[in-house]
Amino acid sequence: MVPEVIAETAKTKGINLIATGDFTHPLWIEDLKRKLVPAELGLYQLKEKQDQFPVRFIVGGEISSIYSRGGKTRRVHNVILLPSLESAEKINTRLSWQGNLHSDGRPILGMDSQELLKIVLDIEPRALFIPGHAWTPWFAVFGSMSGFNSLKEAFGDDEKYIHAIETGLSSDPAMNWRLSALDKVTLVSNSDAHSPDNLGREVNVFDISMSYEAMYEAIVKKDKNKFLYTIEFYPEEGKYHYDGHRLCQVSSHPSETKKYKGICPVCHKSLTIGVLSRVEELADRPEGYVPENAIPYKKLVPLKEIIADVLNVQSKTKKVEEYYHNLISHFVNEFNVLLETGIKELIPYSSDKIAEAIQRVRDGKLIIKPGYDGEYGKIKIFDDQVSQKTDGVVEQGSLFGDL
Repeated sequence: MVPEVIAETAKTKGINLIATGDFTHPLWIEDLKRKLVPAELGLYQLKEKQDQFPVRFIVGGEISSIYSRGGKTRRVHNVILLPSLESAEKINTRLSWQGNLHSDGRPILGMDSQELLKIVLDIEPRALFIPGHAWTPWFAVFGSMSGFNSLKEAFGDDEKYIHAIETGLSSDPAMNWRLSALDKVTLVSNSDAHSPDNLGREVNVFDISMSYEAMYEAIVKKDKNKFLYTIEFYPEEGKYHYDGHRLCQVSSHPSETKKYKGICPVCHKSLTIGVLSRVEELADRPEGYVPENAIPYKKLVPLKEIIADVLNVQSKTKKVEEYYHNLISHFVNEFNVLLETGIKELIPYSSDKIAEAIQRVRDGKLIIKPGYDGEYGKIKIFDDQVSQKTDGVVEQGSLFGDL
């Protein structure tokens, strides 16, 4: 995960705007300053000349705040996007007084999230401050183990400066639509990548000029003409969708958790309460409610996972790589394969079964064993007796015509 590899992988995926990540780390920001040059206003590119698919970088990072509020320990991750490396350096100078920025790419600061927000906006008023993976149990603004019940509770009068939250891998927009208090914020979906293959497992799709300001305005104004839709991981595949206790291999739907009274039936310790339960706890609307200003979404499964499922092998095997790169070489990038290319066109460069699997993913016909307590969920595509239909507000494929 260095700038050159990030850019090359983004091109392969079909992503042309991507965050740098980790701007708070002193060595990483020096690397960015060496390898990136200004491009369009507020964006950067690699120094090397690029081809017809330009990949642009936006300065971004994530900070872990661990602090006490209201007699409870709070652990909240916040994502910060900035229009310049200069702003990042100024913020780093200020934050270095609060903790050790050398320790990790996502530093841990003993600072209230509201105070962090004030510092960031005081230095860079056009910063985007976004509570990260907002529902995960241990480190999120709404987390069951260490979060808050509302943005107002977390940020007080400064809530008005929170223009977006990150849904995270274990929730999707439909789950967030159940909270009327979130109607005023924009729901963004980011890949939370820790390796190149994970880039693009969630993305935001804009129709804007290429600039920081255009992206900022689309998010802040929640402009459906500019912010077209998000592409989502199936939330059941996320690590914290269901409740459970990983050590005892107990996975629990919220209804079962109520029967257990929140206690693991094996070891009798507390279950980790997942995203589905937490949404249900805070929701003031029924399932299926769609707000008037909702930005639509699609759900996808990464192409390598699809191929691996068909071949019944691990996704990092040589055979999967061969099929993957054959498809990419003929259809430019992964999102073209997953979303736009006609299914019959895919067959000569993969197989009947892989093409059918891609169609099933587009249709949402999947079997998913939900993730829980840090364990990723598992997706199966082929089982004729069971299927799960997507509940997205947009029918899969409708944004691209008849696929």
